[in-house]
Amino acid sequence: MTSTLSNSTLFKVDEKSSIPLWLQLKNRFIYLITSGHYLSGDQLPTVRGLAADIEVNYNTVSKVYVSLEQDGYIESKPRQGAFVGDVSDKPGVSIETTVEIVTKEYFKRCQELGMTLESVEAQFNKTLKALKAEREDR
Repeated sequence: MTSTLSNSTLFKVDEKSSIPLWLQLKNRFIYLITSGHYLSGDQLPTVRGLAADIEVNYNTVSKVYVSLEQDGYIESKPRQGAFVGDVSDKPGVSIETTVEIVTKEYFKRCQELGMTLESVEAQFNKTLKALKAEREDR
C-alpha cells in the first residue's frame, strides 16, 4: 500500500513520554502492519531515511527493525530493504488486537494531557453517545 502520508506524520514520537523512543516506533509499526496500512510484501522506509525524516538516531530505528524482524513482522532482504512479512497467522493479530492498541494509545495520550481516567471515560462515553445519535439521524 503506497502511503500518501509522510514518514514524519506516520511516525510521530513523544520525547516526553516515559515509553522509550524505540518502543514507541516499534508499537507504531506493529499498529500500521496489523491495521492494514502496510500490507504483506510492502517495502518499508529505509532505516537511514526514516531516521532522517523523523529526526531520530539511526541506531534507534535500526533497533526497531531488528526487533520487528525477530518478532516476524518484517523481513530484511540484503541490498533490497525491509518488507512487511505475512502476519495473518500470528497469534493476536486481529481487529480486536488493533482496536485494543488504538484504545490504549487514546487513553495514554489523554492522560498525558492531564486528564484522569474518570474524565477520559466520561469524554469517551459522551463522544460515543453523540456518534450513536448521528448514526440514528441518518
